[in-house]
Amino acid sequence: MKNDTLKSPEPWWKFGYVWLVVAGPAIVVVAAFVTLYLAVTRPDPVITEDYYRQGIEINKTLGDDAQAASMAPALQARNHAQTGFVTGSKAVHRP
Repeated sequence: MKNDTLKSPEPWWKFGYVWLVVAGPAIVVVAAFVTLYLAVTRPDPVITEDYYRQGIEINKTLGDDAQAASMAPALQARNHAQTGFVTGSKAVHRP
């Protein structure tokens, strides 16, 4: 009779596919702990107590006529870029 001996199976860590499957979740867990560390050690900056008043002041300065007049060339260029039509010039727009 033949001597049939079963070959003992290799340990799981010797298979490359196991490491391929385990590596994805392991990287995610490490990244989660790094993100937690960064969130705990670097707090968000606190905005000022009067942020609403500061926003109102900014809106008031943006609404001034002097500043609106100085923005007119930029607004005309922006409209020209969007529409392809230059206002106030004798250029003809041909599609």
